[in-house]
Amino acid sequence: MRVIAGHLKGRKLETPEWEGLRPTSDRLRETLFNVLAPVIEGARVIDGYAGTGAVGIEALSRGAAHVTFIEQDMRAVRLIETNLARCGVRERYAIIRAGFAGAAQRLAGEQANVIFLDPPYGPAALSDALDSASALASPATIVVIEHARRDAAPDSAGALVRTRELTSGDSALAFYRCRA
Repeated sequence: MRVIAGHLKGRKLETPEWEGLRPTSDRLRETLFNVLAPVIEGARVIDGYAGTGAVGIEALSRGAAHVTFIEQDMRAVRLIETNLARCGVRERYAIIRAGFAGAAQRLAGEQANVIFLDPPYGPAALSDALDSASALASPATIVVIEHARRDAAPDSAGALVRTRELTSGDSALAFYRCRA
């Protein structure tokens, strides 16, 4: 894995040495940031289910003002810290070690321009993640969830409504905005 673009372009990121963590592929991250390009500069980003931190680090590389990494697994938190250090990132981020739902409750009321979610694959985790993100979203927020192509993304969750979906291999990205 590597940082694809921005001032950290080409930096290699460490990958997990244990089963159960599924990093977002370089190709899917490139697709994601091609869509987010108009809004990422200066954005406040939440990287939920952060895993390796690759999505949040990519956002920082492309000019995001701040990234909040949310990850429950302590091994993954250490991996995020390692990847940030490898890239020389010392500021403009926070790491919250918690499940996404609990972290979302604590962050309620804070502004986020982009919320990226990569929960474990499966319809139940997908719905739970979107429900929790709905509480953090404002009319200016874009919520993106990575999911298995075989699991249909909900049309809506709380105030969020799906506006776009892109597929790449076995994965898909569903984009949501608040109802008008």
